[in-house]
Amino acid sequence: MLFCFNSGEVFQAAIKIEENGLNFYTKARQAVSDPEIAELFASLANEEVAHRKYFETLLSEMPEELKRATVSDPDQEIDMYIHALADQHVFGPGAKLEGAPANVATVEDALKLAIQFEKDSVVFYLGMQEATCEGKAKDVVGLLVKEELSHVRRLSLHLRKCSADAKACALHWPGA
Repeated sequence: MLFCFNSGEVFQAAIKIEENGLNFYTKARQAVSDPEIAELFASLANEEVAHRKYFETLLSEMPEELKRATVSDPDQEIDMYIHALADQHVFGPGAKLEGAPANVATVEDALKLAIQFEKDSVVFYLGMQEATCEGKAKDVVGLLVKEELSHVRRLSLHLRKCSADAKACALHWPGA
């Protein structure tokens, strides 16, 4: 690798992704009638808040040398690249969270989209972990990857349950 992202860049992108996840899970919780699925989405929303706060704390306590650019970047291209990656994420600005995303008509669809979001998060964080030089940042991102994988497992379990009882998984997306 020719350069490494600094920890500040990684955590800024991660904060944005966690905010996008929080917005989706909050809307999804309001949309479902099944109390178990609603509780799952509420729990995941709370975890997104906790992740965001954790990243914000780490970022605020981070020594300035870990926030400095690792290469000369006068045009802020690295920052633009990281933000573009975060925005291309499943729950980025194009997800139209004010209404139902175009491909979400059922709870199964919402669960599948949430699983895709979590998988995309894992891929994004693994890429950022690989491109980060600092040991602590790599370790923190590694822990988050494990957390996101646990979200995939939880969502997958509920998807199997919902697939078995579609009537109990009615969806009424807010604003749709």
